[in-house]
Amino acid sequence: MLLGEYRHSVDTKGRVAIPAKFRDDLGTGAIVTRGIDNCLFVFGPSEWEALAAKLMALPLAQANSRAFVRLMLAGATDVELDSQGRALLPEYLRTYAGIEKEVVLTGLYNRVEIWDTRRWDEYKAKTEHASEEIAEHLGALGI
Repeated sequence: MLLGEYRHSVDTKGRVAIPAKFRDDLGTGAIVTRGIDNCLFVFGPSEWEALAAKLMALPLAQANSRAFVRLMLAGATDVELDSQGRALLPEYLRTYAGIEKEVVLTGLYNRVEIWDTRRWDEYKAKTEHASEEIAEHLGALGI
């Protein structure tokens, strides 16, 4: 189970340290792809396989389905964790997420998200400010 929020720096080679708590679940490698809200999604192999199967089952004839599949699959890359638990984030993914130096890694049960620190702080403040409204909508869904 991937939980928590951790702040790290990206080194000059584009590597980020994956928290030890996350490495236990991810093992020696993971799949990183473009996420929603301009962050990066990080999946362990089994979670990625389950998601990819669902993506491939989406209707090819629907433009939104094709666009989402392209976002997730075309941007995906395998990453290996080095002996210090660092993963190399390709430049195109760092650019997509606006990542330069400081990042926040958040554990969201079955995936990790990597955010540029400034973007994360802005997103979190906005979400916290709207928490009552969000809770109302989720209440209608039975949560």
